[in-house]
Amino acid sequence: MSFEDDSDYKNKDELKISDRSDGTDHPVSDNDLESSFRDGMHETDSRLNDDTKSSEEYTEDSVLSSTSDHLSSSEIPIKNTVNENAPGCSNKGGRIKCLSVILALLIVIGASLAIIFYSLDGGIYSGRDKVGVIYVQGTMVTGNVPSGMGVAASEEISESLQRATADDSVKAIVLRINSPGGSPAASEEIVREISKVQDKGIPVVVSMGDSAASAAYYISASTDYIMANPSTVTGAIGVMWVFQDLSSFYEDEGIDFHVAKSGEFKDMGVPWRELTDAEKEYADRVVMELFDHFVDEVAHGRDMSRSEVKDLADGRIYTGHAAKELGLIDDFGNLYDAIEKAAELGGIENDYQVVYINRPTLSRLLFGSENQQHVNELEFADTMAFDPMEESRFGKLIA
Repeated sequence: MSFEDDSDYKNKDELKISDRSDGTDHPVSDNDLESSFRDGMHETDSRLNDDTKSSEEYTEDSVLSSTSDHLSSSEIPIKNTVNENAPGCSNKGGRIKCLSVILALLIVIGASLAIIFYSLDGGIYSGRDKVGVIYVQGTMVTGNVPSGMGVAASEEISESLQRATADDSVKAIVLRINSPGGSPAASEEIVREISKVQDKGIPVVVSMGDSAASAAYYISASTDYIMANPSTVTGAIGVMWVFQDLSSFYEDEGIDFHVAKSGEFKDMGVPWRELTDAEKEYADRVVMELFDHFVDEVAHGRDMSRSEVKDLADGRIYTGHAAKELGLIDDFGNLYDAIEKAAELGGIENDYQVVYINRPTLSRLLFGSENQQHVNELEFADTMAFDPMEESRFGKLIA
């Protein structure tokens, strides 16, 4: 059906509708008109909604198409930065894998720390025969400082020797020495402990590294066998006492000192004045006394006459090659050769275990040995209680 044009509607009291199916016209009442109007409005609204949806779809599709065409025409590369198939921790399976990886890393880290702190920390365990290795590294001093700190402390080394001999399965000991020498008192303490080990029937073998000179050679001479490399620096048999004279400096600075002392030699070696003739003579006597003892110990340890040793003891160093020719060492070899020799001297016939008693480890460097702090406190208190100038007054007495 169709409405006739508005001009007819305005001029007529009745509205006629043409029925296209039979071509006849019939009048329409107001109720029929209102019903038809409502139906028409509903149909119009439906069409408008459909057109709006189509328009939105068309707009979105056209924009995407236009953008794609623009990017293609501009030849701008588009990289997909999200890999939907990549493994991750977002899903259940991925979370389990991530947790497994984290747990494995924690186990590896924990095991590594355990090895660093404990396994290599010089523990001795009961079992088959063993060869103990003790490191003597750095300048020799008295006191208790962990190995690896640049000094060879007499108490730390003596304690290591005691720990080694406390186990009956330790049949021999190797001293791995890499030291230029140091304190005569420190070397004396170590030699005394070595003799205790030998009294128990346990052989001690020395393996020299870069150097084993002066006081380090002093302790080497007391052992049962010495091995070195041809280029090792050793010897330097002798003693020196070093004093520092800063008197001219203090004089230039206008600094004066008043010293109250109980005896003539009490302030011997202070840096603000030079030694007197009597003090120089006294220092020479002390040095020669220590030197004579040094020579005697080397002669006894190396089975040489005193005169033979004294001829070599002018303070010079010797290479390992020269030392072997002079009888100051027994043979050439590295640490592992020395370990084999120690096992042989210890009567070990079967397989044996090598234990490193005081090898430098992270735990020893961080925490030291058990009584290190206590010993250092006692030494400091003792020095301060008797003479605050003691160290500078004595100068450096070196073997």
